Amino acid sequence: MKLSNKYTLVRIILAPVFLILFFLPNWFAKIPGFTGFEFLQKLTAVIMIPLLAFAEFTDFLDGYMARKRNEVSDFGKIFDPFADVILHVTTFSCFAVNGYLNSLVFILILYREFFMTFFRMVAAKKGVAIGARSGGKIKTVMYVVTGFLMLAVESCVRLELIVSEKILAGLDIGIFVFSIISLALAYISFFDYLKNFGSILKQEID
Repeated sequence: MKLSNKYTLVRIILAPVFLILFFLPNWFAKIPGFTGFEFLQKLTAVIMIPLLAFAEFTDFLDGYMARKRNEVSDFGKIFDPFADVILHVTTFSCFAVNGYLNSLVFILILYREFFMTFFRMVAAKKGVAIGARSGGKIKTVMYVVTGFLMLAVESCVRLELIVSEKILAGLDIGIFVFSIISLALAYISFFDYLKNFGSILKQEID
């Protein structure tokens, strides 16, 4: 496997690891007699931030290595956004379950990602690899910012850091605003893909 694709694969592997860490304290809390809940809360909070940061950093590394080592391929153009979807759907699922991400916003984001994945499958069948466009990259950046904002709040809670009610309220508003911006950018970029590659889908429908 090419080095650039290995970095992409890391993103896919770390997604379920983040999922497990996120819910691990609650799973162990259901075990009768378990007394390490607070320790697990703090431990997972300390681990999740660098883990997610590294996972997101691999998105830069795979593209950088692909260009530097001349490993740009049609497979990579499909594999990279697929890994992004796996990671971001995983993290957003965690935050939606814990109430940080509005359920309706989350579902609409899921719709967009599922439709886009289907679109790429149809294009691949026609021999066209749809790589990330500028709109999709901007959307991904906003996903990352929104995800880290929600993780920052969750980490503060787990680490029992003293945060005033006003700051928490402000962070909640910030999360909502950023999630709405993420949603808007998601659909703007989706329609941009349709505008530029929609003829492929139309050929299949016709």
